Amino acid sequence: MYGLPISTERKRQLPKKAIYAKFDLKPAQRENFDADIARIDIVAVVSSATIPALNEGTNVKEFYVLDVRMKHKEYDTKNILLLTRLIAQHMVFALRYEDQVQFAIFYTKLFATTWQPIERATLPLSGLNLDVVWENIVKEIGQIKVTDGHTLVEQIADDDQRGKLLAQIATLERKMASEKQPRRKREYFEQIKKLKEQIKL
Repeated sequence: MYGLPISTERKRQLPKKAIYAKFDLKPAQRENFDADIARIDIVAVVSSATIPALNEGTNVKEFYVLDVRMKHKEYDTKNILLLTRLIAQHMVFALRYEDQVQFAIFYTKLFATTWQPIERATLPLSGLNLDVVWENIVKEIGQIKVTDGHTLVEQIADDDQRGKLLAQIATLERKMASEKQPRRKREYFEQIKKLKEQIKL
């Protein structure tokens, strides 16, 4: 499944009742969770035991692939984040709706791919140990390009900061376009210029 070796395959359902019991969810939270998620199964375990060619990492000893049957494509990300707290393990989520799937992973924050046909969806295992394999999966799902001298965590923080600056620039550009006063227009221009310089740093 998802291009993973047969040796990694598992089939174990995680009952939603167990999730409700573990987190003592309020009725409204249960309804929200149930509105998004139909069923959860562990479908693969990637470790040095299931793939002997892979060495254990310092931080990652193994990771699970969870098949999460969704009731619709538009879902509350809080429900996926809740699953990351359920099992104290590294996990990749295969969010499935009808004949499509979206991979999601938590690494400082939640990342997700676009929806794609299940038959074309693969999780590439690239690296000699599980630390490297895990980081490469995060990069793949999050579409993260790590620049020289950066760790993955640093790159995510930089990308987030860049995203915030770009959003500020877009807001100021809209204000500048609708501003009538030349002086105020100039102030917006200078603010935009400073923000663009920060992005280049």
